Amino acid sequence: MTEQHLTPYLCVRDSRAAIEWYAEALRARVVVEPIVMDDGRVGHCELAVGDARWMMSDEFEEAGVAPPAPDRGACATLHLAVADVDEVATAVVATGTPLTRGPEDAGEVGRVAVFVDPFGHRWFLNAPA
Repeated sequence: MTEQHLTPYLCVRDSRAAIEWYAEALRARVVVEPIVMDDGRVGHCELAVGDARWMMSDEFEEAGVAPPAPDRGACATLHLAVADVDEVATAVVATGTPLTRGPEDAGEVGRVAVFVDPFGHRWFLNAPA
């Protein structure tokens, strides 16, 4: 049987800025270089933190691909398991992004922190107990 997995595909208003932010705040690395469309928009790229990967593109309204609306809450939360929640939370805050929760111990769940990145995506950091 083929391995099954789910990979988030994020849409942001500015992929180039998002790549820089994710690299700084989450220590993400680019694993598939941006594919730049004729109009200059990023049509696809892939990032990773450890073994966790996600895909990303700029907005393509004509294809129904849009970033989160700034006047609404996030419609999904990205759960990212990390070795040290406090270290990653400190890096997130250093970018000027506030945490909405934690870092804190959450019983059997482990250590957690939550934030909404500058591109409207909600992240749940977790170091399992």
